[in-house]
Amino acid sequence: MSELTPKNKAAQLFHRAAGNPPSTLPHSAISNCFPGLEFDVRNIWRRIFIGLVMHEADCYVLEVDRSVAALQAIQPGCRLLKILADEQVFDTTVVAFGPKTAGGPTEILGVPANPDAAWFMEWSNSLSRVPVPTQAPRHVQGVFTKEPSAYPRLASYDGPTVTVDLEVRAFFEHDVVIARELAQPGELTQSLCSPWLNDYRECACYYWASSRPDYVDIAAGSDGVSRGWNWMDKSRNPDAPVDERVYLPDPRPRTPQATWITYDELFQEWQKLLRFIIGGRDRE
Repeated sequence: MSELTPKNKAAQLFHRAAGNPPSTLPHSAISNCFPGLEFDVRNIWRRIFIGLVMHEADCYVLEVDRSVAALQAIQPGCRLLKILADEQVFDTTVVAFGPKTAGGPTEILGVPANPDAAWFMEWSNSLSRVPVPTQAPRHVQGVFTKEPSAYPRLASYDGPTVTVDLEVRAFFEHDVVIARELAQPGELTQSLCSPWLNDYRECACYYWASSRPDYVDIAAGSDGVSRGWNWMDKSRNPDAPVDERVYLPDPRPRTPQATWITYDELFQEWQKLLRFIIGGRDRE
């Protein structure tokens, strides 16, 4: 029987070489943008524009190659507001809106550090519409703030802007390997949390959910509603009556900090504090 050899790039990217663990595959990342356990997908996009180094999670310019003539008007600290390609305009930010409190009204979420409530759309979402070339660079235009901006800005920014020609770097090298120019040695892991325990304890948005427990010792209460503990709650008792189990969300000011595993405790004795969870229950 002849062997089938996939020709499409997706199949090749998802091929797991002999000896490599599953976590080396692209889909080991928790989502399309946030860090995975082995690398941070977002860093691939930092050098997507030839001559620029962007922030991995913002439209913020970190570095400018002054040897690229078209980029002379751009400074570190400027913001990329929109991309012009194929007679279309692609904004890099949108207005963030929603409730400020649980059950509150939907409103624009401006804060002193972000008065415009500008929310950056991840590079993998923004640039998928351009689209990114696979073999050779393509030319687009970028609209930037003319001066460095300490705040995120909306595409509708009414301050001075500058429009420059940009080259979008080809994504693949040798037809399937991610281009070397996109990520220098060490860059795919440089934004992962160090030590890992900090993010493990910190993240209340549950992007660690596929790799660590959150809601444990769960059972149906007398009213039919599930009852259980937050895994980071030191006061949890897996043998407590079901109706006495209370899941407390992230311990911001509304919950007693004393009952929660602190950062220092986690750094120093995680082996004792993070008991095994088997079948959703605490085990010795």
